Amino acid sequence: MGNWIRSHMLLFFLGIFALLTCYPILFLFGASLMGNPEIGQVLGAILGERTGFVRLVLIPLYPTLRSYVEILLDTPEFFIMFWNSVKITGGILLGQLLVGVPAAWVFARYRFPCHNLLFTLYMVLMLMPFQVTMLSNYLVLNGMGLMDTQLSIILPGIFSTFPVFLLYRFFSSIPVEILESARIDGAGELQIFLQFGLPLGSAGIISQAVLGFLEYWNLVEQPLTFLKDQRLWPLSLFLPDITLSNAGMAVTASVITLLPALLVFLAGQNYLEQGIAASGLKG
Repeated sequence: MGNWIRSHMLLFFLGIFALLTCYPILFLFGASLMGNPEIGQVLGAILGERTGFVRLVLIPLYPTLRSYVEILLDTPEFFIMFWNSVKITGGILLGQLLVGVPAAWVFARYRFPCHNLLFTLYMVLMLMPFQVTMLSNYLVLNGMGLMDTQLSIILPGIFSTFPVFLLYRFFSSIPVEILESARIDGAGELQIFLQFGLPLGSAGIISQAVLGFLEYWNLVEQPLTFLKDQRLWPLSLFLPDITLSNAGMAVTASVITLLPALLVFLAGQNYLEQGIAASGLKG
């Protein structure tokens, strides 16, 4: 009886913490159905329009789709920025598939001079934040004439070291006996990679793609640094200044921006858990 009570009390408290964690997202969806006057009453303290406290209500008193109509039908720049995000994110993920996956396979399955040193350098680069590499990236991209182009965002992302680190764990776990049997049967190294490495490492590749999408769909610092032409900006920079006059539009834009990331996360959740476990990020 005591164990039953303790387990249900634990579930109760975990449920409360889960609700508190999800509450801002639920509020965001509810606020997207509010008009500007109601948002002013709810968030007026943050926007400087009134004194008091913020009211995080989930259900709008006067629901309206006005903000959705304004975003989807009357704001063409929103769609331009949406497709900019699609091009940037898709270009990076495709490039990582062509560059990062083979690199991870080579590090995991072959030994060559300075192997450990090079892999250690990869790990050091992975630990460096954007602020540390920003100047060097700027100088290289400027020298290549890529500044103020979307390639200035795509190219550094393609050569990110994190996909190599993540996929290294998956490829290293493939039993060597399988690969040796393929070699005995006459398979070449490229054939082994395509017919054994990619299928057996597919969980890692998908988890890397999910993590990459969640990161690159929400880029802020890189576009602000390398893109001066606002027509090239991704959706993550839509409406950087939020006032009461555009609060409803900003909340709705946030919901629409969130939906692709949420759908990708839910679709790849199982693979994502495998990727986190493989990379050693779990306790």
